Amino acid sequence: MAELGRTKRFAVLLCAEDSDYVKRKYGGYFGVFVGMLAEDGEIWDVFRVCNGHFPSDDEIGLYDGFVITGSCNDAHGNDAWICKLLILLKKLDSLNKKVLGICFGHQVLARALGGKVARATSGWDIGVRTINLSTSTKTFSNLKLPARLSLIECHRDEVQELPSKVEVLASSDKTRIEMFRFGDHLMGVQGHPEYTKDILLQLIDCLLKRNLIEEWIAIKGRASMEDNEPDREAWKQLCTSFLKGRL
Repeated sequence: MAELGRTKRFAVLLCAEDSDYVKRKYGGYFGVFVGMLAEDGEIWDVFRVCNGHFPSDDEIGLYDGFVITGSCNDAHGNDAWICKLLILLKKLDSLNKKVLGICFGHQVLARALGGKVARATSGWDIGVRTINLSTSTKTFSNLKLPARLSLIECHRDEVQELPSKVEVLASSDKTRIEMFRFGDHLMGVQGHPEYTKDILLQLIDCLLKRNLIEEWIAIKGRASMEDNEPDREAWKQLCTSFLKGRL
């Protein structure tokens, strides 16, 4: 927690290169996350960890919380920067720093805690999906959220196992672990609360051009966006409340 009167400071651990579209419209993924999470009077910085830019031990102490972004890389992979990120996350855990993991960030955070991440048994999940919040947790009690929230998804990997010390907070008909929490300081969300529909549409086009998805997956993903609206304000409230210690 930040001391009273001290400016709160947060860092985005960027795990992906910015697409031309997101860079042009939002100032990059850092701009997208700041747009969702930042509040007046805070300082937000970015570390491009996918390019080897990590905070030093001295810099870690400056921050009240960290956000790990999505990525095109596999969270179960052993790229040098991913291995270094795992070491950093274990250090942040030991320091009780607030860490919010999104998509890849959710998966790599689970891996750092001893969980298992692998290719999703049911394949790609792209589009707007209904997320079922756990009724057995007290995590959301202050927020008065509905039992189900719509969320934009775009992933082909998933968290398959978590240690018993970690609490599963949400699931869907596609993914068993959509959200988890460890203590009061670590939380992962498989979907993309920061995404707008236009970002996902551009990403679908990009995945198609690179032959990473089949046409029917793209069609299904686009159709889900026509039929459903993501509950962006509710997810913003949930994520900011966690990161700022208001849950």
